[in-house]
Amino acid sequence: MDHPCYKCGHSIEDGKAFCPQCGAPQIRVAIAEAPKASTDDRPVPALPLETGAAAGIPLSVLASGWSRHIRPCALAAGIAVVPMFFGVNPFVAALGAGFLAVVLSRSGSATRPALGAKFGALSGVLLFAMSTVIELLAVAVLHKGAEIRSQMMDKIQQAAARYPGPEVQPFLDFVKTSEGFAIMLVASLIFGLVAFVVLGSCGGALGAAFVARRNRP
Repeated sequence: MDHPCYKCGHSIEDGKAFCPQCGAPQIRVAIAEAPKASTDDRPVPALPLETGAAAGIPLSVLASGWSRHIRPCALAAGIAVVPMFFGVNPFVAALGAGFLAVVLSRSGSATRPALGAKFGALSGVLLFAMSTVIELLAVAVLHKGAEIRSQMMDKIQQAAARYPGPEVQPFLDFVKTSEGFAIMLVASLIFGLVAFVVLGSCGGALGAAFVARRNRP
């Protein structure tokens, strides 16, 4: 059975691969058209990401925000750590660091007590870190380990003298050992960190109240 050539119209016998008249190939592959999208189809919205970049906030802006918050806290901690080594009570210094962190902050929202407490807590953590590093340097460089241990033992004995009892002496004997002293040292560091954070938060809340009252028209 013959069929016409699609190019020149010459009659070609079925099974021939090319037209003998014009040489046009007679085997063509038909490509099915993709089905058209229905008018009811709607694009699925992308899920929002939690990152600052996805929310349209550049990471540099976020970093500058954090540095703006950390800078006054670090400055307040640096100021408060100085009088600690001149005999000022560390807990008073932590309270003052929290207060100064809010006063030194340029953020207007720091007048809120909740945010002021966060500023104070951060300053308390930084103050604790600074004082601990200085103590470690004093032990390593100035060889004051024996002096610090002696001062700590004196404070423990003074506290034990206020609460005399049959269990006090075994406790003192345990603390005098290397293992007991190490446990007491770790416990005092944990207690100090918690106390600095709590007192720094209180100082920050007081500082927020002070700044809000000062800025009130």
